[in-house]
Amino acid sequence: MIKAFHSLSDWVIAFADSEWAILALAVEAFAESIFFPIPPDPLLVLVALLQQHLAIWLAIMVTIASVAGAVAGHWLGGRLGRPILDRFFSERIVDAAEGWLRRYGVWATIIAAFTPIPYKVFAITAGVLDMDRRSFIIASIIGRGARFMIIGVLVMIYGERIEKFIGETFELVTVGVGTALIAALLALGLAHRLRARSAPG
Repeated sequence: MIKAFHSLSDWVIAFADSEWAILALAVEAFAESIFFPIPPDPLLVLVALLQQHLAIWLAIMVTIASVAGAVAGHWLGGRLGRPILDRFFSERIVDAAEGWLRRYGVWATIIAAFTPIPYKVFAITAGVLDMDRRSFIIASIIGRGARFMIIGVLVMIYGERIEKFIGETFELVTVGVGTALIAALLALGLAHRLRARSAPG
């Protein structure tokens, strides 16, 4: 994320006061949920810092664009099936996404949407698995919304003082939160199995 943050900075600053930066941000957020490799966070931070009064609205826009891209990915997965995943992603990553979605469904989607886990793989896989689209959209809004709104609020409140934290630490925070959620899911699953075993037959 740090490398992407710096490589995009000069380009964004040149367009930050025009509608093109916002359009580029929306397009990147949409595309990243399907195939684009660079997350929209660095671009969101830079545009929001240069247009701080719009930070919250930019976060909302990125959330909407990202979820819209994920819905498109879900549709592609449903239409084209597993071959589209095998064409663009490694078998290990696809198998992991499929396993998590089969087991945890909505919760897996929220975690993937919030953390640096490749959200696009989960979006397309959810379509392949015919995951309920409404549930998928709600989970995506929760995960993506939490991720981008945190950035928007931090930039709105702290401005440039928060730039270094977001650039160097934000992903670690999301990984930590995601790890805690995964641990909680595993603990709940284990508790459920133990109760099932101890229940009178």
